[in-house]
Amino acid sequence: MRGRPDKVGSELQTTGWVDVVGRFVAEHRPLMVRLGDLETRFLADRLEGVSVRSPVYIAGIARCGSTLLLEILNTVPGVVTHQYQDYPFLYTPYWWHTYLRLVPAKKVEPRERAHKDRILVTPQSPEAMEEVLWMTFFPQLHDDRHDQVLKRETTNPRFEAFYRDHIRKLLLVRRGNRYASKGNYNLTRLAYLHRLFPDARFVVPVRAPRDHIASLIKQHRLFSEGERANPKALAHMQRVGHFEFGLDRRVVHVGDAAVAHRIRAAWDAGRDVEGYALLWRSVYGFIHRQLETDPVLREHTLVLRYEDLCEEPERLLNELLAHTGLSHARDTVLRRFADAITPPRYYQAGFTAHEEALIDEITAPTAALFGYNRP
Repeated sequence: MRGRPDKVGSELQTTGWVDVVGRFVAEHRPLMVRLGDLETRFLADRLEGVSVRSPVYIAGIARCGSTLLLEILNTVPGVVTHQYQDYPFLYTPYWWHTYLRLVPAKKVEPRERAHKDRILVTPQSPEAMEEVLWMTFFPQLHDDRHDQVLKRETTNPRFEAFYRDHIRKLLLVRRGNRYASKGNYNLTRLAYLHRLFPDARFVVPVRAPRDHIASLIKQHRLFSEGERANPKALAHMQRVGHFEFGLDRRVVHVGDAAVAHRIRAAWDAGRDVEGYALLWRSVYGFIHRQLETDPVLREHTLVLRYEDLCEEPERLLNELLAHTGLSHARDTVLRRFADAITPPRYYQAGFTAHEEALIDEITAPTAALFGYNRP
């Protein structure tokens, strides 16, 4: 195998060795887990002093600003995240990182990612990657015919040991002391993650329904077109666990089978606006109920409105850092981001009056719970 993973900036350009090796890894997950266990045993002495302390989990429906939040936390010294270059050998982060250090790196200029949303990335950019591990140990997690919620009482000792060791190896190889994760689907696992890590901090970004749904539809059309033109891109998205949009779009089922069926029926009939509006109401309604009925989880969770972050970045950045226990990096973060965060103005929603009314009708009661009120 030659070269390094430099096909970033557009997941829709997945070609060459990334596709071949990615397919091999996906088809041999039990082998990859055994290799990960072997790596852990190899590093036993070095891992002895590494612990997972107050991990940070950013979880919201796609297109809510979660990538920006991960980039912000990634600038804090000591904070460790997954990166684009971690794929496809996610199961053995220490050995893979050692290989990357030995192979001469090609200079890769930052390029706009596939979403065409102004975010420039390189192989070292932070990214959501851990879904690969969740799918390995919970194979039915993305079957939208079934409840996908992992509850506080859920147990999977094999996953829990592997996952904890995986984070410890990331901390070791990247010489950090705090782990930060962005995972859209972790919205369905907050209570479970809180049981695994009682000192974890959760950040749930939320976005006004009309703008949020417009962004989701824009991405769905963009990725669907790209995946039709390049079938390898679809396979890649399936392997890394991105089903938010594109040709294999799947419902996030949070326990109400009738609602999940209604979302699927709307999408299958081409009613994307209705389907995404129902999804927004379902998922954020679930989150609100969970936080209301679980005061301990609520205490560890910051709900952050994307619009507030764009309009008052300094105040929201201070809240984010205080909540995550990273206020020591306040000056560094504010200097880099306070003046750089702006509302997205690179596209228009383009909804008809009927579509706007439909979104409002479906989402208004739930949106009001998060302070969104329309006349």
